Amino acid sequence: MNNTYTDLVKQTFDFPQEGFEVQDNSLQFNGVDIKRLIDKYGTPFKLTYLPKIGQQIRKAKKMFNDAIKKHRYDGKYFYCYCTKSSHFSFIVEETVKHNVHLETSFAYDIEIIKQLYKKRKITKDTFIICNGFKTKAYTRNIARLINDGFKNVIPILDNKNEFEDYKRLIRTKDPVNIGIRIASEEEPTFDFYTSRLGIRSRDVLEFYVDKIKGNEKFQLKMLHFFMNKGIKDDVYYWSELNKVVNLYCQLKKICPELEGLNIGGGFPIKHSLGFDYDYNYMVNEIIQNIKKVCKKNKVDVPDIYTEFGSFTVGESGAVIYSVLDDKMQNDREIWYMIDSSFITTLPDTWGIGEKFLMLPINKWDNEYQEVHLGGLTCDSHDFYTSEEHINAVFLPKIDKGKGAEPLYIGFFHTGAYQDQLAGYGGIKHCMIPSPKHVVVESENGKLVDWLYAKEQTAQSMLKILGYIK
Repeated sequence: MNNTYTDLVKQTFDFPQEGFEVQDNSLQFNGVDIKRLIDKYGTPFKLTYLPKIGQQIRKAKKMFNDAIKKHRYDGKYFYCYCTKSSHFSFIVEETVKHNVHLETSFAYDIEIIKQLYKKRKITKDTFIICNGFKTKAYTRNIARLINDGFKNVIPILDNKNEFEDYKRLIRTKDPVNIGIRIASEEEPTFDFYTSRLGIRSRDVLEFYVDKIKGNEKFQLKMLHFFMNKGIKDDVYYWSELNKVVNLYCQLKKICPELEGLNIGGGFPIKHSLGFDYDYNYMVNEIIQNIKKVCKKNKVDVPDIYTEFGSFTVGESGAVIYSVLDDKMQNDREIWYMIDSSFITTLPDTWGIGEKFLMLPINKWDNEYQEVHLGGLTCDSHDFYTSEEHINAVFLPKIDKGKGAEPLYIGFFHTGAYQDQLAGYGGIKHCMIPSPKHVVVESENGKLVDWLYAKEQTAQSMLKILGYIK
């Protein structure tokens, strides 16, 4: 029986597949030679492959627009990127190249919007969907944008008191478009039954009639709906979506200016070579279900807005490590020690047990074995011991001997949230430095790589900690 790592992957999955192939015993990621980048920059490093962002945006736009055409749906589709997934300028500026709109979640996001406008990356006609529980600073910044002439800023009311801030702060002559977020009901197995975000669905109609209807300064333009579990093909998701569309229909009958339904984000991304999700089916079902409920209620269908974050940037990212050594701790457990920390570079693996797509970069023709991966911190939870499709990790055996090339491994589709959660720069657990960050982009049809940030230094940490003035 063949027992090289190549044989294992080909016996287990359909391989090669989109974004991954092996050439000359070395892994290629979207056509990028990872081994060449290792030789050039060293490990560990984070990688961002910018062309993937445009591919994802085009994919979603085509699916929704095809479904709209197929089902003769009278509404339009608007793609929004939620900045909290990754705030880096090269990420956000890449997304807006593809004619998308933006979603914000905190007061400082508005400063990003101002910078994008100053650089002429967006216009005052770009939709800015303002989500989240609003601090006073956040509502002030939103109001300033609107007062400065940003025509399509839509504050999404997360609670009833928020509306009072806008009544006091916004001074434009034209009516201001606002939205309402509906507090979704979560699955009974979840830690809580109702989302902490949004207004209870039973209160929405009364709130609209009492506070918004007849107010010449404001008009309700959007209902916002998002489930923590994401967009999944199960009875619970379709049931909750159906409730929201029915509420939209009730409001539409007394609020003719209501035009948009925001279904948030929640498209999953590939975290295993065995990933199987029928995006086209889900999009068609969403469009068909919304049209069916609206037709039954005899109201016009809404424009559809999505706020894809992980789907937009997740598959553009990777983290590359070297295996420093192996440790045989007992008769069964072999540990591969990496040259960084999972806690500091991939906090989702530690915080919520998230699994990412993990593959070796080299040594595909070596025999494989079951291993545990350990990080450099002294925390007992700094490990990675199972993949999404199996309760184990298999990797090529390490070559021993003087001058032997190290084993390099990569965690892929890590582009969303990891730097935001870990805190880019700053102080890390056990003072493990933030790794280098390499960006690959397309220039005139050719891939070009450049170093966005060097590895964090001890001096930068000591300065934060007060040891160096």
